[in-house]
Order: sequence, then C-alpha cells, then structure tokens
Amino acid sequence: MNIKKVVFAILKVLITLSLIVVIMMLVYKGAIKAYDFGFRIFAEESMSPAPGLTMSVAIVEGKSVMEIGEILEEKGLVRSAYLFYLQEFFSFYHKKLQPGIYELSTAMTPEEMMSIMATVAEDEEQIDDEPNGNSAAGDVISENTVSDNEGETTQNVTEGEETE
Repeated sequence: MNIKKVVFAILKVLITLSLIVVIMMLVYKGAIKAYDFGFRIFAEESMSPAPGLTMSVAIVEGKSVMEIGEILEEKGLVRSAYLFYLQEFFSFYHKKLQPGIYELSTAMTPEEMMSIMATVAEDEEQIDDEPNGNSAAGDVISENTVSDNEGETTQNVTEGEETE
C-alpha cells in the first residue's frame, strides 16, 4: 500500500508541475502577443515597400473610424481594422478624418494615411477663412496624392469652380 501512495504522490506532483509549465507558457505567449499588438499601435509599418500599390478609397459622410478601417483592410492598405481604430484613437488625428476620395498606397503607414484623410479639412478651412471672401459655395476641392519611387508622398490640392 505504501508503493501506491508513493506512485500517486509522484503522479500528482508531475501533473501539477505540467499544469504550471503549460500556464506559464500561455501567459508568456499572451504577453508577447499583447506587447506586439501594443507596439503596432504606435509603430505600425506599411504593408509593402515603396513604391507600393496606389488605389482610390472613397470615404462617405457618417462613416465611423472602425468602418473606415474595414474599408482600408479590405483594400489591403492596413493589417487590421481594429488596430487602425486604436491607432486613430491614440493619434493626433483623433476625430479629424474627413469624407472624400483619397489616393492611398500600400507603401504608406496608417499614420500617413490618417494625415492625408485629415488634411482635407484643414485645407478647406483655410479656403473658407480667406479674408477677401474668394471662396464660393460652388468651389470644388480636389486632392491628388502621388508616391514617387523613393516612397515619398506629395499632396496637390487644387481649387476650381463647379459647373452645373
């Protein structure tokens, strides 16, 4: 009977140690994934190297940041819509994304995309706030974003009158 107690005690210790090792491995892997996710919020890289693939993205009035992220994820511009949502929340561009049609590239980081999508509002404000009142209600603002071979992005904002 003593042999049964010793074997049972050894098995109990082995099972306990095995469970502790498994739990420690799960905690370690979870911590690594959490750190990686947190790091990506603030230092996400572009989807591809320069020059990347440029595509048009239309953002309509009333879209939430999560919906914008889903559009960008579907087009292959960001890795995760949820990650894009968090990046926007913690960025300078929080609540500044504007509706419009944008030329975005897979060589852009999410932060660069947000700066382009938020720039339209600043440009429109400058035009609307002109002291001489040159801005008319029928003016059209169009934006062209071009990536050169070295991956640098330039923006050209042009103003023209709308024809009916």
